[in-house]
Amino acid sequence: MKGELSDLTISFVTISLAFSMFAISFGNYSAIPIIFIAVGTGFIFHELGHRFVAINYGCHAYYKMWTPGLFMALALAIMTGGRFIFAAPGAVYISKAGGLTRKENGIISLAGPATNLVLAVMFAVLFIAFPMASSLKALAAAGFSINVFLGMFNMLPFPPLDGSKVAAWNFKAWGLFIGMMAALYMMGVSGFVQFVGSLL
Repeated sequence: MKGELSDLTISFVTISLAFSMFAISFGNYSAIPIIFIAVGTGFIFHELGHRFVAINYGCHAYYKMWTPGLFMALALAIMTGGRFIFAAPGAVYISKAGGLTRKENGIISLAGPATNLVLAVMFAVLFIAFPMASSLKALAAAGFSINVFLGMFNMLPFPPLDGSKVAAWNFKAWGLFIGMMAALYMMGVSGFVQFVGSLL
């Protein structure tokens, strides 16, 4: 448990710094705490979503950071000024006596991105609830954008990302989820990004 918490903390700090590079490239250091909170909710709850659903299926589940992924995330963010994020800092490792069925593996894999979808909707509601520019509105905008990104990135159908396991279990479920995330992106993310950009 202690090692898992350490891995989760290191991953959170690293991926938050990677996302912060965009604000840093504009010299807007005051936006960093907002980005850390937004990334923290999206990343940590994504991993906890995997973990809790896996445990519900009788699995042993724990988070382990992926050191090359952490270096890649930070290096690419620095090189691109935060315009490209490789969001694969680690994963929840799962084992079960007798093994997992394809359905169980697919549902456990879907749990993380589904958590990002729920959080994106919650942040969208918060954004609408604060009509005037404020730190809370900026947090809502960042939280929405980051959760949409994390959900869509992790659902790419390429191993070892979640999307490859979801698509292998139920391609229709994978397509429906991608469609919902794309609809959220089209409806709101450009406006959220413009609002955040106006603060930089």
